[in-house]
Amino acid sequence: MLQDEGAPAHSSSTPAPWAEPVATALLVLADGTVLEGFGIGQTGSADGEVCFNTAMTGYQEILTDPSYAGQIVTFTFPHIGNTGTNDEDLESLDAAPASGVRGAVIASAVTNPSSWRSSSHLDAWLKARGIVGITGIDTRALTALIRDHGMPNAVIANDPEGRFDREALKARAAALAPMEGLDLVPPVTSRENSDWSQTTWAVKSGYGSRRTGEGLKVVAIDYGVKRNILRLLAEAGCDVTVVPATTSAAAIMAMNPDGVFLSNGPGDPAATGEYAVPVIRELLDERVPTFGICLGHQLMGLALGGRTVKMAQGHHGANHPVKDKTTGKVEIVSMNHGFAVDPASLPETAVETHISLFDGSNCGLTLTDRPAFSVQHHPEASPGPRDSHYLFERFVALMRSGKAESAPTGAA
Repeated sequence: MLQDEGAPAHSSSTPAPWAEPVATALLVLADGTVLEGFGIGQTGSADGEVCFNTAMTGYQEILTDPSYAGQIVTFTFPHIGNTGTNDEDLESLDAAPASGVRGAVIASAVTNPSSWRSSSHLDAWLKARGIVGITGIDTRALTALIRDHGMPNAVIANDPEGRFDREALKARAAALAPMEGLDLVPPVTSRENSDWSQTTWAVKSGYGSRRTGEGLKVVAIDYGVKRNILRLLAEAGCDVTVVPATTSAAAIMAMNPDGVFLSNGPGDPAATGEYAVPVIRELLDERVPTFGICLGHQLMGLALGGRTVKMAQGHHGANHPVKDKTTGKVEIVSMNHGFAVDPASLPETAVETHISLFDGSNCGLTLTDRPAFSVQHHPEASPGPRDSHYLFERFVALMRSGKAESAPTGAA
């Protein structure tokens, strides 16, 4: 269209095409650094600890992993959202939006999804789950900052009009409590006992289901459990009952379990351990076969008298090499933790079985005097893709051995 003679080139309300676009989202770090970008997902603001995840796939599983409660996830892979979202790839036990990841930091603008499994654009999905997002961020620079200075607290804010009180956001970020000392399990644990029977996913049929009542009885203590852990337990032939994090040892023993599983979860393990550790100690003393993953591994370490330490940048990704010291094999595993067990603090009866080849940190232990073991990494996340699935088979073998030992003499 031709412009009327004498009319201004642009109205006062329309920015010139060469003008800088207005930031519609901010990431404000505790040290006052302000990163500008463009909003996606829920409008408003949220706060938490900023970490980075190096996985190239699985962003929906990451964003629904209860272990990320209280955190803002920076994706180092730039193309997040390109396969959309669906109703199957959720990891939190509760399908409804729940307290978990606080925000998402993404490099590139989210494109329209291109996957036959997609049912929703990432933007709409983030809105539905109440997750604040920001795109257009130099995630490489942010990752380098975290690498060099540790995981900072921050506030993430999204306003389509770009109206922000920057000084108030800086003050809010600076006042946030550190992750140390925070028990973040209560918002993500189950509210009541429930049974789990869903098995793993297949291309032609989706998720399967098994008949319960015939397998090994496993009680899974839910500190923020992931669905795929429960699926692999069911796939291995276990009858799984999920119980809240505060369930007593007496209540668990009353279920006559063949084994107990200690799940993953968020926050400082020492804080959660105030009520979890006494229960775990009782179960270990009862010689119930026990298997722990991630937070469950850390809690087992604490129950043995060990200690946990805060990591500078943590381990978050699907490409971490871990060595199994019992076999000499190296597994490619998925990691998601900001605390680690100090192996030097463990008793002689706790033998280190796995170590990270990135930094030598502890990634697994087994007990010599009781039927229990645990790992820091996530064998259910299948980055190898099945490098660590043997751990579920090991747990089943431990339970079967326990049943055989407790069976009356001459029993079949």
